Amino acid sequence: MAKEKFNPEILREYDIRGIVGKTLLMEDAYLLGQAFGTLVRKSGGRSVALCRDGRLSSPQISRAFSKGLRHAGADVLTVGLGPTPMLYFAEHHLGTDAGAMITGSHNPPDYNGFKLTIGGKTIYGDEIQKLGAIIRDGSFSSGAGKVLRRSVAGNYAMRILQDADLARPLSVAWDPGNGAACPIVERLTKRLPGRHVVLNGDVDGTFPNHHPDPTLPETLEQLREVVLSQNLDLGIAFDGDGDRLGVIDNKGRVLWGDQLMMLWSEEVLRRQPGATIIADVKTSQSLFDAIERMGGKPIMWRTGHSLIKAKMRETGAQLAGEMSGHIFFADRYFGYDDALYATIRLLNIVARSPRSLADLRDRLPEMVNTPELRIECREQDKFPIVDSVKSRLQAAGAAVNDIDGVRVQTADGWWLLRASNTQNVLVARCEANDEAGLSRLKHALGEQLSASGVPPAVISSALGEDEERTAA
Repeated sequence: MAKEKFNPEILREYDIRGIVGKTLLMEDAYLLGQAFGTLVRKSGGRSVALCRDGRLSSPQISRAFSKGLRHAGADVLTVGLGPTPMLYFAEHHLGTDAGAMITGSHNPPDYNGFKLTIGGKTIYGDEIQKLGAIIRDGSFSSGAGKVLRRSVAGNYAMRILQDADLARPLSVAWDPGNGAACPIVERLTKRLPGRHVVLNGDVDGTFPNHHPDPTLPETLEQLREVVLSQNLDLGIAFDGDGDRLGVIDNKGRVLWGDQLMMLWSEEVLRRQPGATIIADVKTSQSLFDAIERMGGKPIMWRTGHSLIKAKMRETGAQLAGEMSGHIFFADRYFGYDDALYATIRLLNIVARSPRSLADLRDRLPEMVNTPELRIECREQDKFPIVDSVKSRLQAAGAAVNDIDGVRVQTADGWWLLRASNTQNVLVARCEANDEAGLSRLKHALGEQLSASGVPPAVISSALGEDEERTAA
C-alpha cells in the first residue's frame, strides 16, 4: 500500500480509531507500528509493551503493528490479550520505554485502533499527528527488533487486589461484557470475599449480548435485572477494553460518573486533606461544589483520558474522573484510568459503610439533569457546528466556558455542547435546579443546534426522548 493512501482521519485527538477494512487496513497497522517505533527510537527508547483487546481483528492488527515496530528497530514485549489498564501496568512492571494497546474501546465490533504511550505518558494531539507526518514522509527509522512474550495478568490482578480492604463480604454482579476485562474479572472474583456473579464472562469480539459501552443505560439492563432478582449489593459493568465502568446500586439504579466521583472524592480527601481532584466538563456542578466543601481543590478540565492524565501530572491531582466512567487514581495507585482498580476502591467504600450503596446514593446532592446526550452528525461537521455555536454565544455576551466545546452558564443552570473525539457525534448535557429550568436549557441548546444546521428530527431524537435523572 502506498504511503500516500494512508487515511489521516483515524488519527484522533487522544488515540487512533478506524473501521477495519475501510478506514483502517492491515497495511495501516504496519505503517503505524513503523511510525510509532520511529518515535520511540527518537525519544531514546527501544522496548515497547504490546497488548490487545478481544476484537476479532485485534490479533491480525497486533501482528502487523508488531512487525512495523520491529522494522523500526524497536523490541516488542507482547503481553497478549487483556484490558487497556493491564497494558499500562505492564509498562511499569516490565520497565518498558513505551506501550501500545490494540483496542476499539467502546465502539462497535468493526472498529479498532491504538492507544499509545512513551515514557509512561499517553501521546495525544500533535504527537499523534507526528505519526501521520512520518508515514507521509516515509521518514522511518530502521532496524531489526525482536519479540519477547511476557505474562503479566497474574501480577496485574494481584496489584489490584493489594488495595482491597473489604470490611464485610459483598454480593456483586460483574459484567465485563465479553470484552478484554473478562480474564482479569475471573481472577479477581475468585479471590475476593463474598458472592460474585459474573455475566458475559467469555471474551467474544462480536459482543453478542450487548454493546460494550456502560454509559448507555440499555447496556446495563441485564446487569440491573440480575442485581434486583438476586438481591445483590451492587453491579459493575466494563467497556470493551476495561478502562471505563458503569455501576448499578442495590435498587437497580444507575450511578453515573459524577455521582461515583463524589464517593471516591470523600474517601481520597479523608486520606489526603486538600488534595486536587479533576473532573471533565460534562460533570455536574454539584461535584465541583462538593469537592470544595470537603476541603479539596476541584479543577474542571477537558474530556479525554490522555488530556486528563496530562493535567494530573501537571497539578499533582490525586484523583480524576470523567462522566464516561474513566476513573484515575494517583492516591495509592499509578494515576492511569483503570476501571478494575476503581471497582475495588468502590467495593471498599460500600463494605465499610453501614449503609447500602443506594443509601449512599440518596445522600448525594439533588439536581435535575440529563445523562450524556449524543447527537448524530457527520465527522467533518461536528467541530464546525460547535465553533459556530460558540461564536454566536460569545457575540451575544453569554457566559461561556470554552476549554472543551462550550459550557454555557445561565440563571437556570448550565448546558454543554462538544464534539466527540472518538465518534461521529456531538455530545451534550444539561443541568438545572428544577424541571422547568431543565426544559428551558434543553430548548436553548436545541435552538443553537438548529441555528447551526442540525436537522430538527435529529435534535428532537436527542433532546426529546432522554430521561431526566435526579442527584448529581
